[in-house]
Amino acid sequence: MRTNNQNKETTDKKQVSSRNKETTDKEQVSSRSKEASDKEQANSPKAIVVTGLSRQYPGKTAVDNISFSVDKGSIFSLLGVNGAGKTTTIKMLCGLTRPTGGEAYVLSHNIHTELDEVKKLVNISPQDTSVASRLTVRENLEFIAGIYGADRKKQREKADEMIQYFHLQEVADRRTKVLSGGWQRKLSIAMALITEPQIIFLDEPTLGLDVLARRELWEVIRRMKEKITIILTTHYMEEAESLSDKVAVMVDGQIKAMGSVEELKEQTGADNLEEAFVRIAQEGGCLLYTSPSPRDMR
Repeated sequence: MRTNNQNKETTDKKQVSSRNKETTDKEQVSSRSKEASDKEQANSPKAIVVTGLSRQYPGKTAVDNISFSVDKGSIFSLLGVNGAGKTTTIKMLCGLTRPTGGEAYVLSHNIHTELDEVKKLVNISPQDTSVASRLTVRENLEFIAGIYGADRKKQREKADEMIQYFHLQEVADRRTKVLSGGWQRKLSIAMALITEPQIIFLDEPTLGLDVLARRELWEVIRRMKEKITIILTTHYMEEAESLSDKVAVMVDGQIKAMGSVEELKEQTGADNLEEAFVRIAQEGGCLLYTSPSPRDMR
């Protein structure tokens, strides 16, 4: 009887050992696969790679299985009517909203598993101008620099740098509540840039500005492109046409067309981006956009 029990115990141990080895082998393969994927992402010329990204709310799909990539050092514009999913997409990519499906890499970091690293590399200038109205321009900049860990000396240096870069000298010591919308928008973007992100999200940066203020801010955005990657949302077709290296048109949470401005005009037979956008939005863009393969996204 003892011999039978010993044999059974030996057999059970072998089975457990075999299962453990199988599990370990699978984990090693999975680990190697992840390492290979991470290495590929790190060496990629892409700043952002999005695959099947979705965001659902009760009774509504805000973003529906979208895929796209953004080249490093480029300006990528998301266009769409109100409620198309542009802002939700931006919020998912910078960690303000959790996706309900899909994957995204931001400068090789997975937004699900490496969100803390992603947040160190990006910043956002939101639709609503986020400035402290009772502080001066300089104080706003120093305050944000301090939040991100700069000591007092570094705060002053960073603030001075942004004041120079955005040509804010004449309003540097004025309280922001007395500034025009154009100055406030410049300050809002400067506050996002002072953290030295590698990617900046500009959500409707020129909303409500007059023509001259808008054009001036365009020049600021062009200069920013020399340093970082820019993701832009806008309702102004002329703005997207002037600034963008690549454009994606969103309709009802889906990307219906994507390419350069010239490609979208050629595909729709339109004379300008506004006309192309209207045709895509009304016709659904079914023939204009095919979700890219993983190879295309590298």
